[in-house]
Amino acid sequence: MILKPITSEKAVKMIEIDNTLLFETGRKFRKPEIKAEVEKAFSVKVEAVRTHIQGNKKYAYVKLNKSFLANNLATKLGLM
Repeated sequence: MILKPITSEKAVKMIEIDNTLLFETGRKFRKPEIKAEVEKAFSVKVEAVRTHIQGNKKYAYVKLNKSFLANNLATKLGLM
């Protein structure tokens, strides 16, 4: 699965306020698959996954568990 992190003003605000990361993913992937992939790839615990389809793209809003900070992961990914 390909997870492409999104770096927009809204995405950075979500990282800081909601402990949530925004990824673009393939339309065929479901929430449990996205959750498992993020947990495996980044060694974090995911609390919730919300998805949004706009146009021909699917976006996944991945909320991390409180014990894992999205700021730290965003820094490792080069988003901040």
